[in-house]
Amino acid sequence: MNFFFESKFELIICLFLATTLFVGCQKIDKSSDIKNKKPNVIFILADDLGAHDLGFMGSKFYETPNLDALAKQGTIFTQGYAAAQVCSPSRASILLGKFTANHGITDWIGADYGKSWSDKFNSKIMPPNYKRTLPKEDITIAEAFKNNGYKTLFAGKWHLGKGESTPENHGFEVNIGGWEVGNPKGGYYAPWENPKLAYKYLGENLTKRLAEETGGFIEQHKDQPFFAFLSFYAVHTPLQTTEKKWKKYREKAIANQTDEPNFISERILPVANKQENPIYAGLVASMDDAVGVLMRKLKALNLDKNTIIVFTSDNGGLVSSRYGAFATNNLQLRGGKGYQWEGGIREPYVIKVPNLKNKPNTIDYPVSGVDFYPTLLDLAGISPDKTQKIDGISLKPILKGKNLATRSLFWHYPHYGNQGGEPVSIIRKGNWKLIHYWENNVDELYNLLVDIGEKNNVITQNEVIAVSLRKELDTFLADSKAEFPEINPNFDAKKSEKTIATRKQKMIKNLEKRRLQILDENFKPNKDWYNSALTKD
Repeated sequence: MNFFFESKFELIICLFLATTLFVGCQKIDKSSDIKNKKPNVIFILADDLGAHDLGFMGSKFYETPNLDALAKQGTIFTQGYAAAQVCSPSRASILLGKFTANHGITDWIGADYGKSWSDKFNSKIMPPNYKRTLPKEDITIAEAFKNNGYKTLFAGKWHLGKGESTPENHGFEVNIGGWEVGNPKGGYYAPWENPKLAYKYLGENLTKRLAEETGGFIEQHKDQPFFAFLSFYAVHTPLQTTEKKWKKYREKAIANQTDEPNFISERILPVANKQENPIYAGLVASMDDAVGVLMRKLKALNLDKNTIIVFTSDNGGLVSSRYGAFATNNLQLRGGKGYQWEGGIREPYVIKVPNLKNKPNTIDYPVSGVDFYPTLLDLAGISPDKTQKIDGISLKPILKGKNLATRSLFWHYPHYGNQGGEPVSIIRKGNWKLIHYWENNVDELYNLLVDIGEKNNVITQNEVIAVSLRKELDTFLADSKAEFPEINPNFDAKKSEKTIATRKQKMIKNLEKRRLQILDENFKPNKDWYNSALTKD
């Protein structure tokens, strides 16, 4: 075909149209590529964050605008649970999709057990031994994604073993800051101690740094599907923040003072009764700031439209401790970290799935940390390996507006919590929650629909339901080959009662003294406010 142009103007117009069509086609192709690309996945895990420590979960004290925005874009599961009331078991369940009794890591790695525990604390029973590493034969969620072409990152707290049980040996190609310890050694402001993450300058904020490193990984692999697991050390103790944030939340706490008691007695320890710790509030805010850093990076790279984001916590907020620490109150929920009640296991639980039609903003269906494994693989179009036993279910149907059948959730924590929790196994089915206590083989039954604070044990009025739930729980534990505690032959009951009574009396005084210290306008934790005088934040 021959083309003849009568003037240069006609030639220019023709070239302009051809170029425009070419560029337009290129844009269409690029858009098509993004639409057909496998979805990226970012899993954000907080440490010891309470169910109501965020704005979108109802807190009027903590301010979390970035997480509130994420929740607004995604789906909030109002009955979201961790798989355990302490960290290591819960984290293992997320990575493996299994209830704690089925993977064997039933306590935080490093906790005493057996005679070692009972001799030290004069306990009625001796907690059983537990596994201290992720089983080699299991396929973690990271391995599942890696085996299907994803680049994988772990950043932050690991606390799931050492030696061969490290992030690098369980599917994560890159590990930044993950090792065997469970808290930020050296604190949240440099100089910190972490063989997997050197600080850049004195006063550097560890939480923000982890978000920045995650963002750097994402930018490096923006043209490939990625699975990034950002596991904050925040908001675990030591509680630290900047002077600026402390001042802001101190003023808020002073303005919100009420006549309610600041601490109340639980069975074994006193617990915080209010959300008013300004240091903890500042630490929560720093974590939220870090989430904002990551969200802005995603948007700048134009990846937000093709990235699934999860946010949750590994156990409830810290309301008490054998060592006199406190951080938060879980509002209407009873107890906190380490406890068998809802305050110990209820969590913020958000999943954002871009371009998902008919997704509700809130879902009341009870869900667990074991559900993330099958859900995220399903959303990515990946079938789990048939050799990997998974207790969780995919939540994709309910995210698309469909219904899921009622099922049972299980917890097995035959240990004593440093925070006041007791050795228990738990089943939740529908609105009913049964707790079996291993110290005395007694059961409690709660109807969570009408008693979210677990104030009324209704087992005598609902014996048929209790018997049925207990039978199902016993069958589950037997099938799981769960480990159980043993009687301590040296237990001194009178000494135990005296210890608990004395501890409560002394501890409430010490807790109140500490509370007044951190609310004092002249409070200064050290010479440079946790190095925040040096920080660039």
